[in-house]
Amino acid sequence: MKVQGRMFIWLAVFILVMAIVYGVWSKEPAGTTALFLAFGLSIMIGYYLAFTARRVDVGAQDNKEADVADDAGELGFFSPHSWQPLSLGVGGAMAFLGAIFGWWLLFFSAPIIMIGLFGWVFEYYRGENANQ
Repeated sequence: MKVQGRMFIWLAVFILVMAIVYGVWSKEPAGTTALFLAFGLSIMIGYYLAFTARRVDVGAQDNKEADVADDAGELGFFSPHSWQPLSLGVGGAMAFLGAIFGWWLLFFSAPIIMIGLFGWVFEYYRGENANQ
């Protein structure tokens, strides 16, 4: 994680320099704002990765003499049978269609999004998948 954190921090520095150069040279506010926002996103990701790298074990990507097989194994837990992303996708599609056909469509999409989000967050707290 240290390598990724450094990469994002250096990317943030590059984007900041380019945002300043672009803003001074072009005097165009939309692109300058977008570059400064990209700088903010990059610095947040870089700081998170660098901050987390100090608290977790050293991974194979941080060892210069590691083999590819050193990073093999379990990467985490991924839900194999969740229906909640489908409801979030349908609700999100309806919300974006609301920007095209009318904002009234958000009144129907917001509850679908909230139900999907609530179900996804609390999926493993009840029913057959409860693990407490």
